[in-house]
Amino acid sequence: MDVVFLAVAFAVILAGAELFTNGIEWFGHKLELGEGAIGSVLAAIGTALPETMVPLIAIVFGGGVSASEIGVGAILGAPFMLATLAMFVTGAAVCLMRRRRAAGITLALDSGVVSHDIAYFGLAYSIAIGAAFLPVELEWPRRLVAVALIAIYGRHVWGHLQAEAAEHEGLEPLRFHKLDRRAPQHPEPPRLLIVSVQVVFALACIIGGAWVFVEAVKDLASGPGVNGTLLALIIAPIATELPETLNSVLWVRRGKDTLAMGNITGAMVFQSAIPTSIGLVLAPQIWSVSGAGLAFASAGITFLSLVAIFVPMLTGRRLDGRALLVGGLFYLVYVAVVLAVLAGGHV
Repeated sequence: MDVVFLAVAFAVILAGAELFTNGIEWFGHKLELGEGAIGSVLAAIGTALPETMVPLIAIVFGGGVSASEIGVGAILGAPFMLATLAMFVTGAAVCLMRRRRAAGITLALDSGVVSHDIAYFGLAYSIAIGAAFLPVELEWPRRLVAVALIAIYGRHVWGHLQAEAAEHEGLEPLRFHKLDRRAPQHPEPPRLLIVSVQVVFALACIIGGAWVFVEAVKDLASGPGVNGTLLALIIAPIATELPETLNSVLWVRRGKDTLAMGNITGAMVFQSAIPTSIGLVLAPQIWSVSGAGLAFASAGITFLSLVAIFVPMLTGRRLDGRALLVGGLFYLVYVAVVLAVLAGGHV
């Protein structure tokens, strides 16, 4: 039965991602926003909601140290999965679809959008991880860091909103356009109201599907011989990162690479600031390398993966799908580390 729930949840998430990518493009077009604001802000925030709820529920409603540890593991797992597995899947999609893409294996990116995201992620995540090295008894500095992270994210969003509006070439008809009988049909633009209805409906599908998917994964993983740490650090984050990954694959298929990459890198900035602030404020004593060293080790691999993928882009101003495949190697490295530690009886 859990397998059936997994299949149904995946189908719901996929349908929601299709509606969301289509709707959020039209939403950005109606508001005259640039690609950075659409992909790295609107799409990133929307698709980051499922995994943001996991640590929030664990820390606020779970109760106890173990629940807080799961929350912290989920917070750290989100950027790690985006920087490794999501990059790999996106790169694989680019390679597999290269013959039907105008740019082929090369990603036709606005490097300024991606560089903006990577810079703010590096700043915010470095500060957040640095706070984990403070003495455990010092809670107030962690709360100051939380305020700083929120301010950094606000500046990141403001930077994208100030960018010039995108041309929005190749906009497909709004999926819900025919439901709006008061508006002329495509190619006339839909009304903002029906665009908003589609985006909200899509988000409901994504969040609901992700919740069912995570619960089904938990049920499958709760069987004999499955370690709870493995669930928190490896299995659950895979499920919660599905929306960003599927959105990016859909945009890659349409040749909209800035939106595809911005959805991932923008979500990374969001995850490094907002859920991290939740952990710093609500579980300050758990946000420490001394109590969750294995979870915090993922942060180091996250940085290494981003350096390996994006430094060549920043120096050569070119990125192709093969470079993103490196993320898969870093993901396997961390899985091997987790399994080795668990096999040794340490967490």
